[in-house]
Amino acid sequence: MGDFDDLKAAIEEEFPGWQVWRSDAGRWYATRSGDLSDAQLQAGYAMTVAADDSAGLRRLLVDQSREERGER
Repeated sequence: MGDFDDLKAAIEEEFPGWQVWRSDAGRWYATRSGDLSDAQLQAGYAMTVAADDSAGLRRLLVDQSREERGER
């Protein structure tokens, strides 16, 4: 696995509009760079997602992308 900066850059390139970071405890987070409407939040869109590793974070972002495209 590559270092954090490389993984962060790859995820942010794959999922535009998300900013990625890792906590001091090693948990991975991504948050949207823009705001969501109340309707989007009620539809299941998340402002921030968190996972134990980069692969888990990618899965969550794929899920969010599917929600946005209506592919539940």
